Amino acid sequence: MNLNQNDTIAAPITPLSGGAVSVIRISGSKSAEILRKIYKTSSKDAYLSHRVSYGNIIDDSGRILDEVLVSVFLAPKSYTMEDVVEISCHGGNLSGTVVIEQILKNGARLAEPGEFTKRAFVNGRIDLSQAEAVVDIINSSTELARGSALSRLSGQLSAKINEYQNDILRLLANIEASIDYPEHDMEQLNLAEIKYKCKDILEKIKKLVKSAEYGKILRDGVQTAIVGRPNVGKSSLLNALLGEERAIVTDIAGTTRDTVAEFININGIPFKINDTAGIRSTEDVVEKIGVERSKLLVEGADLVLLVLDSGEMLTQEDFELFELVKSKNVIVVLNKHDLPIKLNRAELSFNNASVISISAKDGAGVNNLTNQMHEMYNSVNQAAKEAVPVTIRHKTALINTEAAIENALNSISAGMTEDIVSIDLQQCLRYLGEITGETVDDDIINRIFSEFCLGK
Repeated sequence: MNLNQNDTIAAPITPLSGGAVSVIRISGSKSAEILRKIYKTSSKDAYLSHRVSYGNIIDDSGRILDEVLVSVFLAPKSYTMEDVVEISCHGGNLSGTVVIEQILKNGARLAEPGEFTKRAFVNGRIDLSQAEAVVDIINSSTELARGSALSRLSGQLSAKINEYQNDILRLLANIEASIDYPEHDMEQLNLAEIKYKCKDILEKIKKLVKSAEYGKILRDGVQTAIVGRPNVGKSSLLNALLGEERAIVTDIAGTTRDTVAEFININGIPFKINDTAGIRSTEDVVEKIGVERSKLLVEGADLVLLVLDSGEMLTQEDFELFELVKSKNVIVVLNKHDLPIKLNRAELSFNNASVISISAKDGAGVNNLTNQMHEMYNSVNQAAKEAVPVTIRHKTALINTEAAIENALNSISAGMTEDIVSIDLQQCLRYLGEITGETVDDDIINRIFSEFCLGK
C-alpha cells in the first residue's frame, strides 16, 4: 500500500447490499470541498464539525441522485485525524454506487483496503497493535475474543509495552550517565541495579509471552483435529458438535477425502474443529492426499480428538495413530458406545489423556466431551479479561525481547562494560517497538493493512 496523504480518499464503510442504509466515508484535505460540490442542503450547520444534516446528493447538472444524511468531522477529531465526511445514503448496490462515483468524479480516489485505519495509525491516533485490534473486533467469533480485542483497541496492551520501554529507557539513561561521568566511580553500583531491573523486566516479558498462547486461541480458536482411522465416526462427531449435518456420513470407509473445518463456541472459547480424512494405508491417489493433509493438521493442532470405535478391537492402524498424536493434547473419544463394547481400555497407551465414551449417532456423552474441551482451555477465560498479545508477530517480538534482556544479563555476569549492556537494551527497545509500530518495517505495515477489508 502506497500511502499518499495528500490524496483525499473515499469508500463505502458498510456493505453495498440490501440493507436499509449504506455509509460512504471521505477522508482528506478536500473532503469538505468535495461535499460542497455534490451536496445540496438547507441546513446552516451542514459544514460544522460533529453535526448531522439532511439533504440530497446531486450530479453536475443538479439532478438528485439520493436523499442522504451527512456527518462532518473536522481534523483532528475524526477517525483518521483528517477532515472526514460520512454520507448515509439508501441501501442497495445502486444508491451507494452512484454516490461513490460522484465523489470520485469530484476529486477523491477510491481508498485501498485498510487505508482509513492506516491513516489513523500514521497520524498517531492509534498504534499498530490497536490497528490490528480493529480487524479482530470485526472477526471475533465469541464475546471473549471481542472483549479482548476491545481491550487492545483501548490501548491496554500498548500501555504495558510502553511501561516496559520506559523501564528500559531509565536503565539506558543510568548507563549513559555513568559513561559520561566516570569520575563518580558508580559502575559497580549501576551494574547491580541494572541486573536487578533487567530480571524484573524479564519476568514481565515471560508472562506476556505465555499469555500470547491464550491470545492466539482467542483470535484463531483452539485448532482441533478430529482424527481416527476410516469409518470410526469422525464426521458424525463433527455433526454432533455442530448440532447440524455439516459433513457427509455413510457406512462406506473413506467417505471424507478432504478436511472440513468449522468454528464452535464452547462457553465463550472458540474451537476450530477440523474433520480429517481417515488415516490408513491406501493406494487410492485422492484418499492418499487426504491422509497426508490429515497428518499435517495433526502437526499444527492444539488439541486432538482421537476417535476410536468402541465396537471393535484396537487395530494396528489405531496403535500407529497413538504414536502420531502422542506429543499433543489428546482426548480419546470412544464412539459407538450405543453398540456392544469390544474395545479393551487397558490397551490405550496414553498416560494423561482423558477418555470419554460417546454415541455421535444419538448425542449421548457429547456434553461430557465439550465440558472436557472447555476445562482444558479454561485459563483462556482469565486471559481474555486482559489485553494479551494475539499475533505471531507480537509473540516473535516478545521472544526476541526476552532473548535481548537475557543477553544483557549474560553481559553483566561476564563482566562486560556498561556500553556493551547498553547495546542489548537498545535491542529490547527496538523489538518492543515492533509491537506498537514504532520500529517496524514498512513492508510489514503494508502487509498488515492489506488484510483489512475495503472501507476500514
